[in-house]
Amino acid sequence: MQPMQPFAHVLFLCVANSARSQMAEGLARHLFGDRVTVQSAGSKPSRVNPYAIEAMKEVGIDITGQRSESVDDVDPEPVDLVITLCAEEVCPLFLGKAERLHWPMPDPDRKHADLTYEERMVHFRVARDAILQRLEELAAERLGG
Repeated sequence: MQPMQPFAHVLFLCVANSARSQMAEGLARHLFGDRVTVQSAGSKPSRVNPYAIEAMKEVGIDITGQRSESVDDVDPEPVDLVITLCAEEVCPLFLGKAERLHWPMPDPDRKHADLTYEERMVHFRVARDAILQRLEELAAERLGG
C-alpha cells in the first residue's frame, strides 16, 4: 500500500460556510501552522456562526476574524486537497484537480430545532471534536504528525 501524499493547500467545504467548515479551518490552521495553506468556503455563504465561534473559544482558538466565502471565489489552482463536510445536504461542487475527501458531519446548527443554548452548544462541541480527531489523523498520516 502506497503512503498517502502530503498536501500543501486544503479547502474545507460545506453549504453555508458558517459552522463545520469554519471550525475545520480554525482547527487546521492551529494544527498545521505554516506547513499548510488553509481555506474554507460554501455554495451559499452566510456568516460565521456565533455558536461555532463559542465552541472554538472553548478550546482556545479564535475564529472571529474568519469570513464566510463563496466556493466560486476560490482559485482552484493551488488547492491540492478538498474536504467536504456535508451530511444531509448537497455539498458544493469544486472544480479543480485536487484530491477529495468526504467527512460527513451533521449540521450542528439544528436551525429548526427548539433547543436551549446549552443543548445547541453540545452539537457544536460534538462536531468540533469529530473534526479535530479527523484532522489529527490526517496530520499523522500525511504531514508526519
